[in-house]
Amino acid sequence: MKTNELHPPQWANRLLRWLHPEDTLEEVEGDLEELYAYWHERAGKRQATWRYLLNVASVLPPFVRRRERKQAYNNPFLIQPSMLRNYFTIAFRTLAHNKVYSSINVIGLSIGLAAAMLIMLYTKDEVSFDRFHANNPHIYRITSKQFTPAGVFQSYNTHTGYLQGPKFAAGVPEIKMSVRYQSDRSDIKVGTEVKSFESFHADSSFFALFSFPLVSGNPATALKEPKSVVLSEEMAEKQFGTTNALGKTLLVRNSNGDSKEFEPYTVTGIAKKCPQNSSIKFDFLFPYVVSKEDMANGGNWFSFFQNTFVVLQPNANLKKVEATMNRVFQKDAKQALEEEVKRFGPQSKTEYMLQAFTDMHLNKDMPAQNGLVDGSNPMFSYILSGIALFILLIACINFVNLTVARSLKRAKEIGVRKVVGGGRGQLMIQFLGESFILCFLAFGFALLLVQMVLPTFNELSNKALAFSYLFDANLIAGYFALFAATGLLAGFYPALVLSNYNPVQTLYSRFNLSGKNYLQKGLVVLQFALASFLIIATLTIYSQFNYLTNKDLGYNDKGVITVGKSGLSRNEAKVFKDELLKNQNILEVAPKNGGGWYTIAKVNGQTEINFAFETVDATYFSLLQIPIIKGRNFSAEFNSDSTSSVLVNESFVKKAGWTNPLGQVVDFWYNEGEKYKVIGVIKDYHFESLNAKISPQLFTMKPGNQYGKVFIKIKEGSETASLSHLAKTYKKLFPTNPYEYKFMDEENEKRYESEAKWKQIMLFGAILTIFISCIGLFGLATLSAERRTKEIGIRKVLGASVASITTLLSADFLKLVSLSFVFAFPVAYYAIKQWLENYPYRIDISIWTFVIAAALSILIAFCTVSFQSIKAALGNPVKSLKAE
Repeated sequence: MKTNELHPPQWANRLLRWLHPEDTLEEVEGDLEELYAYWHERAGKRQATWRYLLNVASVLPPFVRRRERKQAYNNPFLIQPSMLRNYFTIAFRTLAHNKVYSSINVIGLSIGLAAAMLIMLYTKDEVSFDRFHANNPHIYRITSKQFTPAGVFQSYNTHTGYLQGPKFAAGVPEIKMSVRYQSDRSDIKVGTEVKSFESFHADSSFFALFSFPLVSGNPATALKEPKSVVLSEEMAEKQFGTTNALGKTLLVRNSNGDSKEFEPYTVTGIAKKCPQNSSIKFDFLFPYVVSKEDMANGGNWFSFFQNTFVVLQPNANLKKVEATMNRVFQKDAKQALEEEVKRFGPQSKTEYMLQAFTDMHLNKDMPAQNGLVDGSNPMFSYILSGIALFILLIACINFVNLTVARSLKRAKEIGVRKVVGGGRGQLMIQFLGESFILCFLAFGFALLLVQMVLPTFNELSNKALAFSYLFDANLIAGYFALFAATGLLAGFYPALVLSNYNPVQTLYSRFNLSGKNYLQKGLVVLQFALASFLIIATLTIYSQFNYLTNKDLGYNDKGVITVGKSGLSRNEAKVFKDELLKNQNILEVAPKNGGGWYTIAKVNGQTEINFAFETVDATYFSLLQIPIIKGRNFSAEFNSDSTSSVLVNESFVKKAGWTNPLGQVVDFWYNEGEKYKVIGVIKDYHFESLNAKISPQLFTMKPGNQYGKVFIKIKEGSETASLSHLAKTYKKLFPTNPYEYKFMDEENEKRYESEAKWKQIMLFGAILTIFISCIGLFGLATLSAERRTKEIGIRKVLGASVASITTLLSADFLKLVSLSFVFAFPVAYYAIKQWLENYPYRIDISIWTFVIAAALSILIAFCTVSFQSIKAALGNPVKSLKAE
């Protein structure tokens, strides 16, 4: 018999409550419900209903009219000190009495709150980048948009050259000052030892524009003299053993200087360590030196290699300033533009604009780069915030489900409180109080968790966050808001439900929470939908990462060492190669240009093509095992190979539209007489990361091009001996150059460090969501088993097996978990499809990803639920029936 059949018609109840005198209503209502239950059992529902209606009619006043309500009883103030003390006492007793459920809620909430705190720390750091400068928000970076000759947008450009800063500062009244900032490498010589460091060059107004305080030295004059240098405190300590290094000298060789010898530079300033949330970080800062010839050369308008910053007047109109900048450019570069058109033909058009300095860090189109550091993607903040929200939401769902599910045990307590005068508001305050006490305990544990996992989180998120950052005033306000929101989110609905129980039904043990209970089931479905989503995302990221790190790159990077040497001449390269090959562990040596060179040339007469311009020798392809699929390699037997022959890759052939590439001509028309004939085609290989498509490549042995890197192939297992020989040879031949080696396969793996970290973050997120979901499911399974103790006992007495009872108790939960896939799978498919589209080389979305996620979710849920189900099924039926 269904439980709702034992209740009389609701409309008759409402009629009784509306018309019957209030002072005897509760007593009469209880008596009539008892009579209804009696006749229901004796004569059936129909007879019981008729008798109930007659009884209701008999207790109504003789003249049916709506009575005037008496003045409502004035409840005492809800938050009197004595009442508050009582609320806390009862709350602590209830939590202590139900240790398992209290522990589940505290653990879940503390993990959720810890995740939320970490993400708040991360997000605060992200949005605070570069905001500490006194001249903000008036600092801008000069950027530009590039258009084709036909006016079609091509790209953004964040780089500038020598001229933009000074010319715009002189020609635009709203610009107060400008600073050019260029990255570089500097060799520092101490005794006989030479080390290479990243360094920067900046105009003398650098410390006036930016807020980087000096520990010692005059910021106004620190970068005035050409042979001066400003060091960070850390670098001063490294170089001199003290931060008191003002006036000391360093032997320096800058790559952009005219001299190739070491020259003495005087330390004119010691700067404090650059803040963690700064896009500009320097250890060596040199003056920016430009010759008069370079400043007078209009062609330098088209050289882009550095960042330039300006400060605007407080009342400046940005659009007006940008328009003035473009007028200055068109006027000053007019002659240079005409010469460019004569030499190269119609050129792309440049439109200058300004980018807010604080916008760089999270900008995907114009990011912090070329000497600016720690550029980020706002998508990272969104993903991390989503994971934290998932975890916190699942913890709150646990609280709601367990509190409502446990409410049967507290039904009589609620009934007694209502009978003795407890109002609904007072009951709600009591239950919300329990919620906030749990949240407070969870908050304390969350702080401990944050302190424990912060180093790991820093490593994964590439941050240097400190625990002390937690106590920032804005964050503390955020934590209070988080605490209040979590307490209300977790406690409001249970308080609303529990405070609404009918005291008559609860005291006469007629109250039952069974039925469809859609909300509780819906929350379980939501929990596992979120968990399944994260499992699918994690499996996809793992698969994509494995694809990136294991895909055939088109060459063999195993056992290949690279050594950098800028300005390596043909003669030096030959001597170095010959010396290295004297060791039997060195198999092959191949020099190549350093960095990435890109240029333009014409094919098929007039078609322009952009490509990577590589300078190599004949052993480069054999060393890396790159196959030549058409034609031949460079050869010493053909003297013209070094001056008039090139090899190209398949992408170059495709871009040029050639069907028969051998013998085709590549025309560098802007260098008079420079034409090359294609003698071979190599198979495409991934010379850049798999995050970029393979672009056209052209290989030359042009004598005028210098090498900058040497590839060395060594025998397997000979790393120690080979590196020893390599170091000795390098230092012998190039004693004044810094020596540094890298293994090529390790460098290739570093290209995917971001994916590796996100793989770990998603894994942790999935594990936490599954864990919290499962402890909540465990609690619900325990309560379900307790509610059905009598049923289980009867089934066992009638011969039911442990397996059948376990299946009975587990089936409902597993159905809910299975239903969660209906919601999780479409959303997950869309999300991972969008994410994978960021990669030109990517995995296909496999049905097995979803099958594995479903199997994992069901298996984990079954193990969680079946543990409690088996325990209940193994119980002694005599004890369970006796207990009932």
